[in-house]
Amino acid sequence: MHSAAADVPTPHASKYLQQLCKHWQHNLAVVFTPEHGTVTFPRDARGADWAADALVTFDAGPDALSVRIDASSDAHLEAMQEVVARHLDRFAFREAPLAFDWQRG
Repeated sequence: MHSAAADVPTPHASKYLQQLCKHWQHNLAVVFTPEHGTVTFPRDARGADWAADALVTFDAGPDALSVRIDASSDAHLEAMQEVVARHLDRFAFREAPLAFDWQRG
């Protein structure tokens, strides 16, 4: 697995976590609480053909939303980073663009 994590500074971490998870639960496997959420993106989502599913994990803190992505390849990881950042910025439009300092892990 290839992974990356970022702590995204925002005082609205729980709100954004819940909005993202509710948005994606319509067509993806999602489990969440106000403090923690996971979203599984199937390997073949939107016509893709990745080697395996990707997993995005969110943890809301008082000053930041922690995001971790586990993907099947570097290209898959980069694609998922773009998807997550784009969607988060859409929900956080008053604060956007948010700062993502992705750290490979």
